[in-house]
Amino acid sequence: MKYFINIIFFLSASVIVFSQMTQEEYIKRYSDLAVKEMKRAGVPASITLAQGIIESASGNSYLAKEGNNHFGIKCHKSWQGEKIYADDDAKNECFRKYKTVEESYRDHSDFLRLNSRYHFLFELEITDYVGWSNGLKKAGYATNPNYANILISMIDKHKLYEFDTGEAKPITREEKREIRREQRTLQREISFGGMEIFENNGVPYIIVQDDISLKDLAQELDLMAWQLARYNDLQKDDRLKSGNIIYIKPKKNKAAKTYEIYQASDNENLWEISQKYAVKLNRLKKYNNIENAFEPLPKGTKVKLRSK
Repeated sequence: MKYFINIIFFLSASVIVFSQMTQEEYIKRYSDLAVKEMKRAGVPASITLAQGIIESASGNSYLAKEGNNHFGIKCHKSWQGEKIYADDDAKNECFRKYKTVEESYRDHSDFLRLNSRYHFLFELEITDYVGWSNGLKKAGYATNPNYANILISMIDKHKLYEFDTGEAKPITREEKREIRREQRTLQREISFGGMEIFENNGVPYIIVQDDISLKDLAQELDLMAWQLARYNDLQKDDRLKSGNIIYIKPKKNKAAKTYEIYQASDNENLWEISQKYAVKLNRLKKYNNIENAFEPLPKGTKVKLRSK
Protein backbone atom coordinates (compact mmCIF):
# COMPACT_ATOMS: atom_id res chain seq x y z
CA MET A 1 0.00 0.00 0.00
CA LYS A 2 1.47 3.33 -0.94
CA TYR A 3 1.10 6.43 1.12
CA PHE A 4 0.04 8.50 -1.85
CA ILE A 5 -2.40 7.87 -4.67
CA ASN A 6 -1.49 10.32 -7.41
CA ILE A 7 -4.01 13.00 -8.27
CA ILE A 8 -4.59 13.36 -12.01
CA PHE A 9 -5.48 16.86 -13.11
CA PHE A 10 -7.14 17.30 -16.48
CA LEU A 11 -6.31 20.84 -17.51
CA SER A 12 -6.95 22.76 -20.65
CA ALA A 13 -5.93 26.32 -21.40
CA SER A 14 -8.94 27.72 -19.56
CA VAL A 15 -10.87 24.84 -17.92
CA ILE A 16 -10.23 22.71 -14.85
CA VAL A 17 -12.27 19.54 -15.21
CA PHE A 18 -12.73 19.06 -11.43
CA SER A 19 -12.18 21.14 -8.34
CA GLN A 20 -9.70 19.89 -5.81
CA MET A 21 -10.66 19.58 -2.15
CA THR A 22 -8.10 21.18 0.17
CA GLN A 23 -6.76 19.57 3.31
CA GLU A 24 -8.69 22.07 5.42
CA GLU A 25 -11.93 21.29 3.59
CA TYR A 26 -11.31 17.58 4.03
CA ILE A 27 -10.86 18.00 7.78
CA LYS A 28 -14.01 20.11 8.07
CA ARG A 29 -16.04 17.57 6.11
CA TYR A 30 -14.87 14.37 7.80
CA SER A 31 -13.73 15.30 11.32
CA ASP A 32 -17.07 14.35 12.89
CA LEU A 33 -16.84 10.95 11.23
CA ALA A 34 -13.29 10.44 12.52
CA VAL A 35 -14.35 11.31 16.08
CA LYS A 36 -17.35 8.98 15.79
CA GLU A 37 -15.08 6.12 14.72
CA MET A 38 -12.64 6.91 17.54
CA LYS A 39 -15.41 6.50 20.09
CA ARG A 40 -16.65 3.31 18.44
CA ALA A 41 -13.41 1.51 17.70
CA GLY A 42 -10.59 3.30 19.55
CA VAL A 43 -8.51 4.58 16.63
CA PRO A 44 -7.34 8.16 17.32
CA ALA A 45 -9.26 10.67 15.22
CA SER A 46 -6.00 12.46 14.44
CA ILE A 47 -4.56 9.29 12.92
CA THR A 48 -7.71 8.58 10.91
CA LEU A 49 -7.85 12.10 9.49
CA ALA A 50 -4.13 12.24 8.71
CA GLN A 51 -4.26 8.89 6.94
CA GLY A 52 -7.37 9.92 5.07
CA ILE A 53 -5.71 13.11 3.82
CA ILE A 54 -2.53 11.30 2.79
CA GLU A 55 -3.98 8.10 1.34
CA SER A 56 -6.80 9.81 -0.57
CA ALA A 57 -4.97 13.05 -1.47
CA SER A 58 -7.62 14.95 0.54
CA GLY A 59 -10.42 12.99 -1.10
CA ASN A 60 -9.24 13.80 -4.64
CA SER A 61 -7.69 10.46 -5.63
CA TYR A 62 -9.20 8.09 -8.17
CA LEU A 63 -9.90 5.51 -5.46
CA ALA A 64 -11.64 8.09 -3.27
CA LYS A 65 -13.78 9.57 -6.04
CA GLU A 66 -14.69 6.33 -7.80
CA GLY A 67 -14.62 3.85 -4.93
CA ASN A 68 -15.06 5.93 -1.74
CA ASN A 69 -11.80 4.30 -0.61
CA HIS A 70 -10.03 6.90 1.54
CA PHE A 71 -7.37 4.68 3.12
CA GLY A 72 -5.91 2.71 0.23
CA ILE A 73 -7.01 -0.63 1.68
CA LYS A 74 -6.58 -3.47 -0.79
CA CYS A 75 -8.98 -6.35 -1.27
CA HIS A 76 -7.08 -9.17 0.48
CA LYS A 77 -8.53 -12.69 0.57
CA SER A 78 -11.20 -11.90 3.17
CA TRP A 79 -12.87 -9.09 1.21
CA GLN A 80 -16.32 -10.04 -0.08
CA GLY A 81 -17.50 -6.59 -1.19
CA GLU A 82 -17.21 -4.62 -4.42
CA LYS A 83 -13.81 -4.05 -5.98
CA ILE A 84 -11.99 -1.32 -7.87
CA TYR A 85 -8.66 -1.59 -9.67
CA ALA A 86 -5.72 0.82 -9.76
CA ASP A 87 -1.94 0.78 -10.13
CA ASP A 88 -0.01 0.77 -6.84
CA ASP A 89 2.96 -1.45 -5.93
CA ALA A 90 2.01 -3.40 -9.05
CA LYS A 91 -0.24 -2.68 -12.01
CA ASN A 92 -4.01 -3.08 -11.81
CA GLU A 93 -4.21 -4.06 -8.13
CA CYS A 94 -7.48 -4.83 -6.41
CA PHE A 95 -8.79 -2.30 -3.88
CA ARG A 96 -11.93 -2.29 -1.76
CA LYS A 97 -14.85 -0.29 -3.07
CA TYR A 98 -17.49 1.19 -0.75
CA LYS A 99 -20.95 2.60 -1.20
CA THR A 100 -20.21 5.56 1.07
CA VAL A 101 -17.24 7.32 2.65
CA GLU A 102 -18.63 6.35 6.05
CA GLU A 103 -18.27 2.67 5.09
CA SER A 104 -14.62 3.35 4.21
CA TYR A 105 -13.99 4.98 7.60
CA ARG A 106 -15.66 2.14 9.44
CA ASP A 107 -13.75 -0.50 7.50
CA HIS A 108 -10.48 1.33 8.18
CA SER A 109 -11.15 1.21 11.93
CA ASP A 110 -12.09 -2.47 11.80
CA PHE A 111 -9.12 -3.26 9.56
CA LEU A 112 -6.80 -1.99 12.31
CA ARG A 113 -8.83 -3.28 15.24
CA LEU A 114 -9.32 -6.84 13.98
CA ASN A 115 -5.93 -7.37 12.32
CA SER A 116 -3.54 -9.07 14.76
CA ARG A 117 -0.48 -7.18 13.51
CA TYR A 118 -2.04 -3.91 14.71
CA HIS A 119 -3.26 -5.14 18.11
CA PHE A 120 -0.34 -3.58 19.98
CA LEU A 121 -1.45 -0.12 18.86
CA PHE A 122 -4.57 -0.33 21.01
CA GLU A 123 -2.42 -0.63 24.13
CA LEU A 124 -1.24 2.94 23.51
CA GLU A 125 -3.02 5.99 24.86
CA ILE A 126 -5.50 7.33 22.34
CA THR A 127 -3.72 10.70 22.59
CA ASP A 128 -0.32 9.19 21.69
CA TYR A 129 -0.42 10.02 17.99
CA VAL A 130 3.37 9.80 17.73
CA GLY A 131 3.29 6.23 19.05
CA TRP A 132 0.43 5.33 16.71
CA SER A 133 2.24 6.84 13.71
CA ASN A 134 5.44 4.94 14.42
CA GLY A 135 3.44 1.79 15.13
CA LEU A 136 1.61 1.93 11.82
CA LYS A 137 4.93 2.20 10.00
CA LYS A 138 6.39 -0.65 12.09
CA ALA A 139 3.38 -2.88 11.34
CA GLY A 140 3.78 -2.24 7.61
CA TYR A 141 0.70 -0.16 6.83
CA ALA A 142 2.65 1.70 4.13
CA THR A 143 5.87 1.05 2.25
CA ASN A 144 7.23 4.60 2.44
CA PRO A 145 10.08 4.65 5.01
CA ASN A 146 9.04 8.17 6.09
CA TYR A 147 5.38 7.28 6.61
CA ALA A 148 5.45 7.89 10.37
CA ASN A 149 7.02 11.33 9.98
CA ILE A 150 4.55 12.21 7.25
CA LEU A 151 1.64 11.36 9.53
CA ILE A 152 3.10 13.25 12.49
CA SER A 153 3.80 16.32 10.36
CA MET A 154 0.24 16.29 9.01
CA ILE A 155 -1.21 16.01 12.52
CA ASP A 156 0.98 18.81 13.84
CA LYS A 157 0.31 21.05 10.83
CA HIS A 158 -3.45 21.02 11.34
CA LYS A 159 -3.46 20.38 15.12
CA LEU A 160 -5.43 17.21 14.49
CA TYR A 161 -4.46 15.97 17.97
CA GLU A 162 -7.16 18.27 19.33
CA PHE A 163 -9.76 15.90 17.90
CA ASP A 164 -8.41 13.10 20.11
CA THR A 165 -10.16 14.71 23.08
CA GLY A 166 -13.46 13.77 21.45
CA GLU A 167 -14.40 17.30 20.45
CA ALA A 168 -16.33 17.74 17.22
CA LYS A 169 -13.81 20.39 16.18
CA PRO A 170 -10.60 21.93 17.52
CA ILE A 171 -11.28 24.65 20.08
CA THR A 172 -9.36 27.80 20.82
CA ARG A 173 -7.66 28.66 24.11
CA GLU A 174 -10.37 31.18 24.91
CA GLU A 175 -13.05 28.54 24.30
CA LYS A 176 -11.19 26.16 26.61
CA ARG A 177 -11.07 28.83 29.32
CA GLU A 178 -14.81 29.42 28.90
CA ILE A 179 -15.48 25.70 29.25
CA ARG A 180 -13.46 25.62 32.47
CA ARG A 181 -15.43 28.60 33.80
CA GLU A 182 -18.67 26.80 33.05
CA GLN A 183 -17.41 23.68 34.80
CA ARG A 184 -16.56 25.64 37.95
CA THR A 185 -20.10 26.99 38.14
CA LEU A 186 -21.71 23.63 37.44
CA GLN A 187 -24.81 23.29 39.63
CA ARG A 188 -25.61 20.18 41.63
CA GLU A 189 -28.03 17.60 40.34
CA ILE A 190 -28.32 18.80 36.76
CA SER A 191 -29.39 16.35 34.11
CA PHE A 192 -26.61 14.57 32.18
CA GLY A 193 -27.58 11.73 29.89
CA GLY A 194 -30.60 11.03 32.07
CA MET A 195 -28.39 10.80 35.20
CA GLU A 196 -28.08 13.13 38.16
CA ILE A 197 -24.84 15.04 38.44
CA PHE A 198 -23.38 15.89 41.84
CA GLU A 199 -20.29 17.88 42.74
CA ASN A 200 -17.45 17.13 45.14
CA ASN A 201 -14.39 19.33 45.63
CA GLY A 202 -15.53 21.24 42.55
CA VAL A 203 -15.54 18.08 40.42
CA PRO A 204 -18.77 16.72 38.85
CA TYR A 205 -19.60 13.06 39.43
CA ILE A 206 -22.37 10.49 39.10
CA ILE A 207 -23.35 7.58 41.31
CA VAL A 208 -23.47 4.25 39.47
CA GLN A 209 -26.97 2.79 39.70
CA ASP A 210 -26.30 -0.75 38.45
CA ASP A 211 -23.27 -2.97 37.93
CA ILE A 212 -21.84 -1.97 34.56
CA SER A 213 -18.57 -2.00 32.63
CA LEU A 214 -16.60 1.21 32.50
CA LYS A 215 -16.75 1.11 28.71
CA ASP A 216 -20.55 0.84 28.66
CA LEU A 217 -20.91 3.67 31.16
CA ALA A 218 -18.58 5.85 29.12
CA GLN A 219 -20.76 5.27 26.08
CA GLU A 220 -23.88 6.25 28.01
CA LEU A 221 -22.16 9.46 29.11
CA ASP A 222 -20.87 10.17 25.61
CA LEU A 223 -17.30 10.01 26.91
CA MET A 224 -14.42 7.81 25.85
CA ALA A 225 -13.43 4.91 28.05
CA TRP A 226 -9.87 6.20 28.43
CA GLN A 227 -11.21 9.50 29.74
CA LEU A 228 -13.44 7.90 32.37
CA ALA A 229 -10.64 5.53 33.37
CA ARG A 230 -8.10 8.33 33.76
CA TYR A 231 -10.47 10.58 35.69
CA ASN A 232 -11.09 7.78 38.19
CA ASP A 233 -7.68 6.05 38.33
CA LEU A 234 -9.12 2.88 36.82
CA GLN A 235 -8.49 0.64 33.82
CA LYS A 236 -10.62 0.74 30.67
CA ASP A 237 -11.70 -2.91 31.16
CA ASP A 238 -12.77 -2.49 34.79
CA ARG A 239 -16.32 -3.22 35.94
CA LEU A 240 -18.15 -0.82 38.20
CA LYS A 241 -20.51 -1.63 41.04
CA SER A 242 -23.74 -0.02 42.04
CA GLY A 243 -23.01 2.87 44.40
CA ASN A 244 -19.55 3.65 42.98
CA ILE A 245 -18.69 7.33 42.71
CA ILE A 246 -17.48 8.05 39.18
CA TYR A 247 -16.09 11.45 38.19
CA ILE A 248 -16.75 12.83 34.73
CA LYS A 249 -13.97 15.42 34.92
CA PRO A 250 -10.42 15.17 36.35
CA LYS A 251 -10.09 15.10 40.13
CA LYS A 252 -8.15 17.81 41.97
CA ASN A 253 -4.57 17.74 43.26
CA LYS A 254 -5.75 18.16 46.86
CA ALA A 255 -8.89 18.05 48.95
CA ALA A 256 -11.00 21.05 49.85
CA LYS A 257 -9.48 23.35 52.48
CA THR A 258 -11.69 22.00 55.25
CA TYR A 259 -10.19 18.52 54.86
CA GLU A 260 -6.57 18.01 55.91
CA ILE A 261 -6.44 14.52 57.44
CA TYR A 262 -8.68 11.50 57.05
CA GLN A 263 -8.71 8.42 59.25
CA ALA A 264 -9.25 5.23 57.29
CA SER A 265 -12.14 3.01 58.27
CA ASP A 266 -11.95 -0.78 58.38
CA ASN A 267 -10.71 -2.34 55.08
CA GLU A 268 -10.70 1.03 53.29
CA ASN A 269 -7.99 1.62 50.67
CA LEU A 270 -6.37 4.72 49.25
CA TRP A 271 -8.29 4.55 45.98
CA GLU A 272 -11.61 4.65 47.86
CA ILE A 273 -10.41 7.69 49.81
CA SER A 274 -9.30 9.28 46.53
CA GLN A 275 -12.83 8.85 45.19
CA LYS A 276 -14.41 10.07 48.44
CA TYR A 277 -12.54 13.39 48.38
CA ALA A 278 -12.06 13.85 44.61
CA VAL A 279 -8.27 13.90 44.90
CA LYS A 280 -6.03 12.36 42.24
CA LEU A 281 -4.71 9.01 43.39
CA ASN A 282 -1.09 9.70 42.45
CA ARG A 283 -1.17 12.78 44.68
CA LEU A 284 -2.45 10.85 47.69
CA LYS A 285 0.20 8.19 47.12
CA LYS A 286 2.86 10.90 47.11
CA TYR A 287 1.51 12.74 50.17
CA ASN A 288 1.38 9.53 52.19
CA ASN A 289 4.28 7.52 50.73
CA ILE A 290 1.93 4.65 49.90
CA GLU A 291 2.59 2.56 46.79
CA ASN A 292 -0.26 0.01 46.71
CA ALA A 293 -3.39 2.11 46.46
CA PHE A 294 -5.77 -0.87 46.47
CA GLU A 295 -4.44 -2.64 49.57
CA PRO A 296 -6.69 -2.16 52.64
CA LEU A 297 -5.23 0.27 55.16
CA PRO A 298 -5.11 -0.51 58.88
CA LYS A 299 -8.17 0.95 60.58
CA GLY A 300 -7.43 4.45 61.86
CA THR A 301 -4.56 5.14 59.46
CA LYS A 302 -4.18 8.89 59.06
CA VAL A 303 -4.22 9.88 55.41
CA LYS A 304 -3.06 13.33 54.30
CA LEU A 305 -5.46 14.88 51.82
CA ARG A 306 -3.48 18.02 51.03
CA SER A 307 0.15 18.98 50.59
CA LYS A 308 1.77 21.20 53.20
